[in-house]
Amino acid sequence: MSKVLILPGDGIGQEIVVQALKVIDHLNQNNSLGMEIVHGLVGGTAYDETGSPLPQATLDAARECDSILLGAVGGYQWEALER
Repeated sequence: MSKVLILPGDGIGQEIVVQALKVIDHLNQNNSLGMEIVHGLVGGTAYDETGSPLPQATLDAARECDSILLGAVGGYQWEALER
């Protein structure tokens, strides 16, 4: 069984990943792909929830997964953050 980490990102990234996940779910169910889906946070959304744009939990999940679906990250509301 392969594990896929889903990182929706911010803004339109979230919208696109939702649609991509529908395709993955359909293929997984109808073709017995045996994929395990794991969800995580990255980008501005992660910063708002955890104080980090790349939380340790996301890094840990990425190390355990075989692939990652990453949506677009960033937005004007996070432009003033220290880099």
